[in-house]
Amino acid sequence: MLLDEFDYHLPPELIAQEPSSRRDASRLLTVERVTGTVNERPFARIPELFRKGDLLVLNDTRVIPARLFGRKESGGRVEVFLVRKKADPGELWDCLIRASKPPRPGSRIVLAENMCARVEERGEGETWTVSFVPGDGFTDWLERNGEMPLPPYIKREGDAVDRERYQTVFARVSGAVAAPTAGLHMTPELIEDIRHQGVEIASLTLHVGLGTFMPVRVDDVRQHRMHREYSRIPPETAAAVNRRIRGEGRVVALGTTVARALEQRASADGIVSPGEGDADIFIYPGYRFKAVSALITNFHLPKSTLLMLVSAFAGKDLLLRAYDEAISRGFRFYSYGDAMFIY
Repeated sequence: MLLDEFDYHLPPELIAQEPSSRRDASRLLTVERVTGTVNERPFARIPELFRKGDLLVLNDTRVIPARLFGRKESGGRVEVFLVRKKADPGELWDCLIRASKPPRPGSRIVLAENMCARVEERGEGETWTVSFVPGDGFTDWLERNGEMPLPPYIKREGDAVDRERYQTVFARVSGAVAAPTAGLHMTPELIEDIRHQGVEIASLTLHVGLGTFMPVRVDDVRQHRMHREYSRIPPETAAAVNRRIRGEGRVVALGTTVARALEQRASADGIVSPGEGDADIFIYPGYRFKAVSALITNFHLPKSTLLMLVSAFAGKDLLLRAYDEAISRGFRFYSYGDAMFIY
């Protein structure tokens, strides 16, 4: 299975640089897998696509303001990007560091409000292990001084609007460095409308990591090594999923992060086990979904692991045809773009 099979051409002007005027003002492409039918409706009408007895599963991760700016002891400017917390208690993190020269273990970076980052050692890949002192109150300090980590294809600096809009309305558990973007379209009113359709709402946590933007660097996608992301499925969410697996209704995943978390902990017959740990499942065509029966998702980058996951769910040919249709209709792509409902 070759990487080039997951390529498509996207006009640059269709990459959304700003959020829509309202969360639910985006457009929705509907894709019916059995018939291959592709249609369009406003995202605000998504409750019509749910059925009584369905389960909607949300990702309640919260994006942290992961971009920090400081100076070396010599005065040079440095950007520190928080990737993943390594240990509790204490503030030890895997970080990316951008500077004119690579840092040295033991060197210090001076940040705002007397915060100091100490480079401990080289980590995995391009990361460094960094400790922050003083550690007490670091979370509050980060909220005051960090910047939101907008994706690299958004060609502008983040602003106050992004503090709100690059966060779902149900974000609760801090730890992600990228948003679960399918959830950005949801409003409290829409969630209530869906609930009134006789749909149960449940949540899980998957902290979206930097690997979501990392390119696949092998020609044969089966050789790709998937990144790890922390996930947690509460007992009540697993129980709600398992009731549907036994025949009560559909499991609708709000985003690829939810799909990955559920499939990671699903048995061969679809029963999902509660618990926490790293999700490192790599889903590409040929994979048989065990727990998820419908998927809400944004549009994804060419040759990305997210595009491969959605191709596995919808079928690659149908998905790429739907993408062609979305492009011809001028849909907006990627994090602040429009969405799909695949069922």
